Amino acid sequence: MLKRYLILAAAAAFLAGCSSNPPVEGSGTGAGAANQGAQSAVAPVQAAGAGAEAQGPVGVPRVIYFDFNKYNIKPEYQNVVDAQGRFLATHAGRHVTLEGNTDPRGSAEYNLALGQKRADAVAHALELVGAQANQVEAVSFGKENLASPGNTEADYAKDRRVEFHYR
Repeated sequence: MLKRYLILAAAAAFLAGCSSNPPVEGSGTGAGAANQGAQSAVAPVQAAGAGAEAQGPVGVPRVIYFDFNKYNIKPEYQNVVDAQGRFLATHAGRHVTLEGNTDPRGSAEYNLALGQKRADAVAHALELVGAQANQVEAVSFGKENLASPGNTEADYAKDRRVEFHYR
């Protein structure tokens, strides 16, 4: 019975993490983190009971996307960052690794730096909401961990991201 519950909980967490669609290039405003001081209307978050990825907030996307050559958090993802940060603030024993990624264009060095800036921007935003610095690790994969191996703008938009991985 417990095994069946654990499998169902893990499947629900996986599906919840897959529920968002990335924006198509040019669809966002790219205005940046200008709304960081604004109040958010995100509801309280809950933790699931099983699996490594289920240690984060339930029903909150685990990926946010960025515009080309940018590392500012787009306004449409601020609620995601707020929910993740509030979860960490209320669960001091939880830790998250933020994996910064880029599309394949540009040099390896440039993309590693850009991926790190993206992960660092999200880490800073999480801390503004209440997460502690020791709960958050920001790393960059640059262009080495593509989400979509194609060469279209839609593929590139899926590659430019930060992923939340709880441990």
